Order: sequence, then structure tokens, then C-alpha cells
Amino acid sequence: MLYYLRLFQDVHDSLSFLRLFDQVTFRTAWAAITALVISLFLGPRMIRTLKKFQIGQQIREEGPRTHQSKSGTPTMGGVLIIMAVSVSTLLWSDLAVAYVWIAVGAMLMFGAIGFTDDYLKIKRRHNLGLTGKQKLALQFASALAIGLALKYLTTYSTKLSVPFVKTFNPEIWWPIYLLIFAPIVVVGFSNAVNLTDGLDGLAISVTTVTAAALTGFTYVTGHAIFAGYLGLEHNAAVSELTIFCGALTGASLGFLWFNAPPAEVFMGDVGALAIGGAIGAIAVMIKQELLLVMIGGVFVIEALSVILQVAAFKLFRRRVFKMAPLHHHFELMYPPELSRRMEPKIVFRFLIIAILFALLSLSTLKLR
Repeated sequence: MLYYLRLFQDVHDSLSFLRLFDQVTFRTAWAAITALVISLFLGPRMIRTLKKFQIGQQIREEGPRTHQSKSGTPTMGGVLIIMAVSVSTLLWSDLAVAYVWIAVGAMLMFGAIGFTDDYLKIKRRHNLGLTGKQKLALQFASALAIGLALKYLTTYSTKLSVPFVKTFNPEIWWPIYLLIFAPIVVVGFSNAVNLTDGLDGLAISVTTVTAAALTGFTYVTGHAIFAGYLGLEHNAAVSELTIFCGALTGASLGFLWFNAPPAEVFMGDVGALAIGGAIGAIAVMIKQELLLVMIGGVFVIEALSVILQVAAFKLFRRRVFKMAPLHHHFELMYPPELSRRMEPKIVFRFLIIAILFALLSLSTLKLR
């Protein structure tokens, strides 16, 4: 919305500073700041509201015993993230670009699924939300809507971008790319973030790093010179997604303020599914679906640990890890009296690994 202030720059010489609103980097920085300020300002009010209506986290009995003390902590704080990102994005981006609306729509659709799941769990008081099949059906329906929007509302290329290879970009038939491949990426990453959300500050700190890395990828993809030099599939319109990624980075930092150990509020499925869906959608729009495995490496490892655990138990009746997802395995490596104290250390170690993955992914830009 503020982007259109640049139209007044020719009215008078004294308004020449409005040319700053032409700059994606300027608007991205302020989108991040805006989202951060919104999160910090509304966070305490939201926590008080959640406590007032007794919207507390239900802890699964099969989880680590040390987590039982977290029962009743306000949840569904992901609404704050969605609100901060949406307001900041719409405030600082060019609203004429369809990619902006698709990104915000992806976050809202997946957030709505998570909200429904959280609401049912709280209403029924027995951790009984949407069934796995219901959740997947809604997620794939949302992802298909994203694919169709890219097909009919944008000039989207269905060439596959392969990391480390500059000359191999196969053209994929659009129904396979947008109605099968892209939905698998978006739904898979949405669930990967949800699985990672198990320790105070873990999912949101890793999200901050991943969103920051995506901000860089989005910027160079939308920049003709950088994209050409780095061998990326250039699309000028996706430069506006840099603002969305910056807003997600700022909102994540703001939420981390309250979610850092010991957490005052949890994001819930409404936050985890929304974040994962948004990140997956961004990766699809900037043609970095395959590299997302590295950009969001921690999320992928957490999801793979669950898949491996389930497969090993069904096939061999054996467990690979003490408990899945992987962060619980490291928790249970310590005796119960030390497990809670070691939780922040586990979170920070995962964060360091996330930063490493982000740096490695950015380095691939010069290895193409």
C-alpha cells in the first residue's frame, strides 16, 4: 500500500525521498521491522487473551514426561505471526502483483487448516483435532489452489531448476508440475515445520533462518542482472515476494521473543502449518523446490526422522530413535532431571545447524 506513495515523487522536488519506495531492499527492510514491531506490540495482549479464554496446550501422554509441565501454556499464537506477516506484506508490497496475493493466500489457507485443528483439540480437550486424512485432504486442496493460481494468474515457468547445474532445466508438463509436484512440496514442507514444533523456540528460530535465506534467494531471482549471472530462472514479478519473506523473518523474530525457553506461548498448528505452507509456496514460486531441502534442512531432517521411525517399526518392529521427531531423541538421551535443563541447548544446536544449512544453500548460487 505504501508502495504507491512513490507516485507523488514527481509532484514536488521536496518529495523526492519517496523514490525510496521504488527500492525492493528498502521496502523489505521496513516490512521486516513492521512485522517485528506488530509482533512485539500485540504479543502480550494476545497472550493475555489466550489465557483469559483458557486456550492452553494439551500435552500428549506418549510424549516426554518433562513436557507435562507445559500443559496449559497458551497456544494458537501462530495467529500473531499470520497477522503480522499479512499486514506488513500488504502495507509495503505492490498489490498489483499476483504472486503477493498467492503467498498471503497460501499462508492463510494453511493457517485456517491449523486453526481448525487447534480449535477442535481445545474444544474436545482430548487432543482430538482433524484426523490425518482430513488434514492431508485439506492441505492438498489448498496446494492445488496455489498451483492453479500460478497457472492462470501469473506467467509462471514450469522449467525445473536443478541445483549445481546451470544448463539442465527440463520443461515439465504443467499439470504434473503444478498439480502434483508443487503440491507435494508445499504439503510436505507444511507438515515438516509442524513436526519440528516440539521444543520451546525450536521451530520459530529455524523459521527465522530459513525465511532470511529465502529473502536472499527471492531477491536475486527477481533481479535481472543477478539472476542472469547466477543462472537462475529470472522472473521480475517475484521480486515483490522479497517483501513477504522479509515480513516473515521479522514476524518470526517477534514471536521468538515470547516463544524462547521457557515459552510464554506456543504457535500451535495454526502457526506451524501456515509457516510451512508459505515457505513451500515461496520455494515453488522462485523455482527453488529442490534446493528447499537444503535451505530448510532442519525441517527436512525432522520429517525424515519420523518417516524412518514409522517405517522401521512397521517393517521390523524396531525403533531407530528413542522417540521421533529427532529433537525428542536428543531430549531422551539425558536423564529426566536433566532433560528440561538441556532443552535450550538442544534448540540452540539445531539453530546452529539451520544457519549452516542456510549458508550452504546460499553458497550453491556460485556453484551452478
